[in-house]
Amino acid sequence: MSLRLRDVIMRELPQLRHEPIDKRIRATLGGATVIDTTRALLVWEPRRVVPTYAVPEADLDAEVVAGTAGSDIDAGAMPQLGNRPVLDPSIPFSVRSTEGEPLTVRAGGASAEAFRAADPDLDGYLIVDFDGFDEWFEEDERNVGHPRDPFHRIDIVHGSRHVVVTVAGEVVADSRAPALLFEPPIPPRYYLPREDVRMDLLTPSNKRTFCAYKGEASYLSHEGEPDVAWYYPAPLREAAEVTDRVAFFNELADIDVDGERLERPITPWSKR
Repeated sequence: MSLRLRDVIMRELPQLRHEPIDKRIRATLGGATVIDTTRALLVWEPRRVVPTYAVPEADLDAEVVAGTAGSDIDAGAMPQLGNRPVLDPSIPFSVRSTEGEPLTVRAGGASAEAFRAADPDLDGYLIVDFDGFDEWFEEDERNVGHPRDPFHRIDIVHGSRHVVVTVAGEVVADSRAPALLFEPPIPPRYYLPREDVRMDLLTPSNKRTFCAYKGEASYLSHEGEPDVAWYYPAPLREAAEVTDRVAFFNELADIDVDGERLERPITPWSKR
């Protein structure tokens, strides 16, 4: 019987997973470079959907002391991806889903969380909180959001499908020139030219988020739905083709493609 690859990947979410990477990884804390290694691992703790770095303790130029015990989270309070509860980037690093020892990394008057997993395959490594450090670099390029997953990619395809977006009963976009951005397991996103969007019905939001593959996103709100749309004013090179194009959350808006209404998917961006 043929296996659907997405099902295989999703089935392994409850497991502790890791993958070696060949990049030179550096991080700063308290104004000093405290990590500089070519032996980093990517680690996905159980139910985590994005990886974090694990670095050899020998390549960590900082003080490591005992940390505060991590917290638990009820499965019912987790974001959903399809029908599965997951730990997405909105869930703090301190939430543990595997056994191990919580630690704190200190340097230059600053500190960051770390974790020593109780797993023989990760002996000698510390899993570190990406957000707790000042800056991260893969080779000489700044990395934002979270470590890049080598098994994850974005694919942008220009199309002519007729896309109509309705928010709170009001048509806010009508386009036949979408750029479709595919990023499984996230549903396809339709990035629309601004001239096809009723920008007068949207107002800029103060919200900003960072994507490791696309860069910093700015958000737009409708009076009936806050932060319903977003755009990338200066995306990373992989996403340059969607610069300033506007995308709407399939989870929060009604999107019709060639006359057919898309189902609202269940993702971490769905209303909880």
